[in-house]
Amino acid sequence: MKEVLGVAIRLKSAREIELMRRAGKVVHAVLSRLGEMIEPGITTAELDAEAERLTHSFGAECLFKGVPGRHGPFPGNICVSINDEVVHGIPSEKRIIRQGDVVSIDFGCRLNGYCGDAARTYIVGEKASHDVHRLVNVTKEVLKIAKEMAKPGILWSTVARAMQDYVEKHGFSVVKEFVGHGIGTEMHEEPKVPNFVSKELLRNDILLEEGLVIAVEPMVTMGSSDVIVAEDGWTVRTRDGKPAAHFEDTLAITSKGVQVLTNGN
Repeated sequence: MKEVLGVAIRLKSAREIELMRRAGKVVHAVLSRLGEMIEPGITTAELDAEAERLTHSFGAECLFKGVPGRHGPFPGNICVSINDEVVHGIPSEKRIIRQGDVVSIDFGCRLNGYCGDAARTYIVGEKASHDVHRLVNVTKEVLKIAKEMAKPGILWSTVARAMQDYVEKHGFSVVKEFVGHGIGTEMHEEPKVPNFVSKELLRNDILLEEGLVIAVEPMVTMGSSDVIVAEDGWTVRTRDGKPAAHFEDTLAITSKGVQVLTNGN
């Protein structure tokens, strides 16, 4: 356990990182399966049910269902966000995936006491515009930048600046209301891990060191970065109604650099 400006950050042992990798394999398996299922006509409730079934088959538990919120606990096992929805979309029988949709799925699980968390964005069918494909590819690439840059001894602000610069260079915006996080025996641990540089980050910068495990999750919008929360109290949408994309992986900082714990290896 270490403290940075009064914030407790718990570094993980090699044993704990291995346990988190096993949880990450479940997360990867679930997201891969849901990616295979996504097609026009499927309901988001069907995706949610399959995520729960597959997770339990591995002896793991889904993390999202029951998380407290302003309007009651989150009702789904996955967050499934479509088009202008950025994150925290609620699965439902009434929500049917259609040709051309941009579908972001966020999923986490706990296995043997340790958590994994990741997100992927999928484009459905052939009708999406060139700009939508660019948005998804840029968001995926931003996460790749973090994986390549993160290593012991580097300040997170250096990584966050590169992520933000890449997004803005391509004419898109980084969502600032939601950030990544530490992860371990709980889904959300310290520190907060933004995908952009702010005065707060520069005042409370994070020195990456061996044993730090973080969930890095860039959320990128085609238009403005401004978001609103829907009446259900959960679903986050872009204020201007333009599409968004979301990618996330759980990363462990080791003496050799980064280990991606949610890539299935």
